[in-house]
Amino acid sequence: MEINQLSYEVIKAAMTVHRELGPGLLESVYQACMKIELERMNIRVKPEVALPVVYRGEEIHQEGFRLDLLVEETIIVELKSVEKIQPVHKKQLLTYLRLAKKPLGLLINFNEVVLKDGVTRIIN
Repeated sequence: MEINQLSYEVIKAAMTVHRELGPGLLESVYQACMKIELERMNIRVKPEVALPVVYRGEEIHQEGFRLDLLVEETIIVELKSVEKIQPVHKKQLLTYLRLAKKPLGLLINFNEVVLKDGVTRIIN
């Protein structure tokens, strides 16, 4: 599946979850529901993927970070349930994209009345 179509499908899954549950729950709840929704759409998804930290060719921490969701080995999905997305959230996802060498990330804040207001695409 082409990357833009795949990101559209991920956002569609997020909207389904948001419509079903609404805002205000824990990120872990949305993460579990997103996994279910994406799998029902026959999209491969891995939750809580460890991302090692490598500095100058040396691995300094095997599980330095955890990706909320890795979709089809291509898109990193970072889930939030916060009052407002901060610049640091976008920088965090960009760092994940660089470390994992992935082309696209989606930052999704489920704590919005209208979910489309909480979706940000970040390109590596």
